[in-house]
Amino acid sequence: MLGTTASRCIRLHSRALHTRSATQLAHSARSRSAIFATATVSAAAVAVWCISNNVIHNDGVATSPSQISTEENIQRDPSINSTGVDENGSIQAVVWGSNKSNLIDPNAPDIDTVQRPTNVKWLENVALRDLVLHEHHAACVDGRGNVYQWGDGFFGSVTTETKKPKATLCGKDIVKLQLTESRVYALSSSGKVYTFAASEEKQKRPTGSANSSWWSVGWLLGGDPTTIDFIELSPREKLNWGEYFTAIAAGRDHLLALTSAGRTYSHPVNKNANTYGQLGLRHVDLPAPSSASGNASQTRITVELIPKSVADPYARASPYSRVPVPNNSTSENLDTVDDKHIRFSDSLFEIPALKDVKVSQIASGRHSSHVNTDAGRVLGWGANEFGQIGLGSGITLDTIIVPTEVVLTRNISTQLKTKCLQIFAGGDLTFFVAKRTGGDPPRYVDVLSCGNGQWGGLGINLYTTAQANPVRVKNISGLLEYDEKTQGLAPILPEAISVSPTGHALFTLDTLAHAGPGAAGRDLLVSGFNYDYQLGTGNRKSLPVPTILQRPEGGRFLLGRRTTTVMDMAGKTWRRNALVEQCAAAGYGNSFIYWRIQS
Repeated sequence: MLGTTASRCIRLHSRALHTRSATQLAHSARSRSAIFATATVSAAAVAVWCISNNVIHNDGVATSPSQISTEENIQRDPSINSTGVDENGSIQAVVWGSNKSNLIDPNAPDIDTVQRPTNVKWLENVALRDLVLHEHHAACVDGRGNVYQWGDGFFGSVTTETKKPKATLCGKDIVKLQLTESRVYALSSSGKVYTFAASEEKQKRPTGSANSSWWSVGWLLGGDPTTIDFIELSPREKLNWGEYFTAIAAGRDHLLALTSAGRTYSHPVNKNANTYGQLGLRHVDLPAPSSASGNASQTRITVELIPKSVADPYARASPYSRVPVPNNSTSENLDTVDDKHIRFSDSLFEIPALKDVKVSQIASGRHSSHVNTDAGRVLGWGANEFGQIGLGSGITLDTIIVPTEVVLTRNISTQLKTKCLQIFAGGDLTFFVAKRTGGDPPRYVDVLSCGNGQWGGLGINLYTTAQANPVRVKNISGLLEYDEKTQGLAPILPEAISVSPTGHALFTLDTLAHAGPGAAGRDLLVSGFNYDYQLGTGNRKSLPVPTILQRPEGGRFLLGRRTTTVMDMAGKTWRRNALVEQCAAAGYGNSFIYWRIQS
């Protein structure tokens, strides 16, 4: 029945979707086999387009004409602008979903939800280096490298008419942010990692702290010196000459950091940082409680963070056959340490099992960790109760305490070679971008997913609570496009996948890499949980497969790129003729499209 549907769609839309590239192929001097292969790929693309856009439902309930007209009205609303550019040419952010903590539009505290993609003016003419959303607070980095925070979780009990973003960490030239419930982690352009409190009330400097001096880097560079309490995380194992940190990735209770030499470090955010073994190590040394509030003492204590599966291996056993086990999940001297303070841990620890492994990328889920090696092989460890590590159905352990290889060649021909290009993780979901070579076509790219797909976040057209074997995500795996430069077919890669901790994902396809003149932008697809309208479809129906997002005013949602004058968050001109592009970020029940600085 699906083949009949696809054939009917092809007949209905073949003329409308005939592109200039296909015309050039038809008039070229290629062989009939090449033309037939191109036609086959075009037919598959049309079929995917038809299915994604719900042209025909062969298993759906018949709808009345009134219902169809109502759906058309929802999809096309000329009163809404969702392009990210207003009528005067000013760039703006595009948001949808939950606004209960005043994260996606702090200027509209009376609005709880935004049902469809809509421009907001509070970031007018502002392009950012990075933007991250947490459940009740958010943070961003402007063009000058200064960090701004906002949200009910940041302001707390402070009452103001408008809770606009407030500058916090300034003068450090920050390029990347990661958020946890109580911390903000910032990576500078020089490769240093800083941390400070996520709440404004807890950012006051303690008396006599080392960073309370007016003499700061920000002042020397002409910027505003930072006025909050922060610390720099230093590696316990010294870095080599010229080595620096290039990436950070935070879970709920732990942080991963990667150096320019491919070395992987981890950091405990609190006492629960290794409950599932997600740190990749057990022994850490912490500042003694006497030195937690300042730098008067450098005394340190060594503690052991024991994963729960090791502390109590019979936790999942029947109560009738359970063997009593003493509670020894933490060291005794850890009870006196306050893990709610930013000085709970001031260090980064190299993961012992990865000391001889050169890593090119890191990714963190809620309680899990993944790394991609230089050779394109994946290692994972941490929580595995939903199969989010991707070790396969044969592994039933809910905790993996040692970095273990994830095999991405299951269910495919042994003649194919596979290399992992990227890893994206969030909550209890993990996505792998895998390059396949040696088949027909000779090269293509699959997107594989594993973990908790209870709300359709896996993108495999199923609602399943556990998926341990990485499976192909529908509608975005194995896609090919015509390359104007090589006059052949090239794989379409996902440029980015933003995974929400609450179960929805935003897929950005790199449809500009091989496009010819007149390309409009990169396609945005959505899938997963949709209770708070976080998918931007105008209803609360979750989507089990990546689906092309439609603009309220009509047409598919394309992420654009342009050259414009960029302002900083203080309202001053930062740079003229800057190249910026739209970037998608998935939050807790919401989605955010901001303009990111490229050059």
